[in-house]
Amino acid sequence: MDEIHSRNDNHQSCPTCLHQLELGHERTSHHSEKTIRDLVNRMNRIEGQIRGIKGMIEKHVYCDDILNQIASAQSALNGVSKLLLEKHMKSCVLEQIQEGDEKVIDELLKTISKIMK
Repeated sequence: MDEIHSRNDNHQSCPTCLHQLELGHERTSHHSEKTIRDLVNRMNRIEGQIRGIKGMIEKHVYCDDILNQIASAQSALNGVSKLLLEKHMKSCVLEQIQEGDEKVIDELLKTISKIMK
């Protein structure tokens, strides 16, 4: 959706993030196909790691080995979060700030707080 949708008479929403609109549309991301592929590939690898960990548990593998694999999966998820956060800040957040919507800063701070738990 490339067109700009109005949230009200005098304010335009980000043309690609699509904030909650009166029309009932939900916000969407607008990352490049390369970024989407990268994120999906990373998630597919993580999914495989998780299945492997489950198999290790079912086979009664030594706890320390399982914990190391869990740490690896968590690190991989953190990598996905970092990449997505960077892309979000350089696109969605930047565009909303440029349009005068500073509420996005509070939203971002809440999200970063959740990531850092």
